[in-house]
Amino acid sequence: MSAFLVAALVAACAPNQASATDTGSTGPLHPEQSTTADATPSTSADPVHTESPDPVETAAQTTGPPGPLHAEGSQLVDARGDQVTLTGVNWFGFETGNFVPSGLGTQNWQAILDQMVATGFNTLRLPYTNQLFAEGSKPSGIDYGRNPDLQGLSGLALMDKIVKGATDRGLMVLLDQHRPDTKGQGQLWYTPTLSENKWIQDWTMLARHYRDNPLVIGADLHNEPHDPATWGSGNKANDWRLAAERAGNAVLTANPNWLIVVEGISDGYWWGGNLTGAKDHPVRLSKPDKLVYSAHDYGPSVWQQTWFKAKNFPDNMPALWKKEWAYLAMDNTAPVLMGEFGGRSVDPNTVEGKWQRKLLSFLEEEGISYTYWAWNPDSEDTGGIVQSDWKTVDQAKLSMLKGYQAPLLKNSHGRPAGKPAPTGSGTYVVQPGDTLDGIARANHVTGGWQTLWNLNRDVLKSPEVVVPNQRLRLR
Repeated sequence: MSAFLVAALVAACAPNQASATDTGSTGPLHPEQSTTADATPSTSADPVHTESPDPVETAAQTTGPPGPLHAEGSQLVDARGDQVTLTGVNWFGFETGNFVPSGLGTQNWQAILDQMVATGFNTLRLPYTNQLFAEGSKPSGIDYGRNPDLQGLSGLALMDKIVKGATDRGLMVLLDQHRPDTKGQGQLWYTPTLSENKWIQDWTMLARHYRDNPLVIGADLHNEPHDPATWGSGNKANDWRLAAERAGNAVLTANPNWLIVVEGISDGYWWGGNLTGAKDHPVRLSKPDKLVYSAHDYGPSVWQQTWFKAKNFPDNMPALWKKEWAYLAMDNTAPVLMGEFGGRSVDPNTVEGKWQRKLLSFLEEEGISYTYWAWNPDSEDTGGIVQSDWKTVDQAKLSMLKGYQAPLLKNSHGRPAGKPAPTGSGTYVVQPGDTLDGIARANHVTGGWQTLWNLNRDVLKSPEVVVPNQRLRLR
């Protein structure tokens, strides 16, 4: 994601290398987003079908989910037909010139993943740049004293380490082609240095490479396409819908189990957030039940949009969300993933806090999956789940998100967290990251956490401490 800047600021400001956020909107480009795309996609070089590295084995192969995910109407389901909700977080850095997820100069990579699981997320959206796979793209910023097992790893091998660590912990992983190179976000899916064929080639390589890991669930084909990107124009040079079909079908040939995630464009809304064109020009895949649409949505810390100043804010927002992207889920057309949203303030007395809380409530009401931006504290516009020490959790943000989190897929049988099993037993099994207050609110327990505390004093040592796998009475 990238901050919106007025033209004067674009001219005056130098690129901010400290922030890896690159979302945009109707405003001018951030300085680091100035790369201009080719006039037309290249089809003469870089053949799409090439040999892939050997598939990566993982412990999730024997303990993972019951078959690949697919869409039934607006919902994602597993092979048993159980509903699956993605409630995840972004961990960026592979898309930067450091070629490694951020924070590893301060924290151990496995400790970061452990903390993601402990705080209740079930999905990791992992941004990367295609330049990561080029020879000579060596990682920097790693404290090898804290991360000795990363010594000597780079590129795909380093990605393998992070992906396997995530999926071994039960996290689903969604790969996100975030940048064509480390210079910044690309408006289109190809650039002067990355042809369309190479873009597809890299995706098919990854699809084959991770095909034996059932918790690597799909491909977010291109992050935040925006002007001059179009939807449904029929122009091969800039029609994002047609490009997504070409890439998506190639990926499904390489790995028919993956979800194909297609973001919107801009055209008067946030970069990647406008999916209005999909109504008349839907994405056509060889396996239609693998399609997931995705939108990004941000608050006033990114850009002061007019709708934040409306007299009826935030009650004006659901109608706008429905118009731009949510109609696809509300009309039961296809699943929608809110791939990025976030902000520094969740205070209900601030505009940004009202927006975040309204959006999360809307996502829960409509059963829409999300991956929050971001785990990283070094996202300048939004901050992160953790603070600058890469360890201390922003409890206000986490408390807000706890209202809508789902469990790890391999343990969930598709049931959303915070809801009892459908046996009518009136009990709830505690998931990692749960709080007593969050469980009470999600299950509409009269009397809130105090009721749960009184009902379960024989199980709980304190109302402030719940332990995964504890079984609590709800009534």
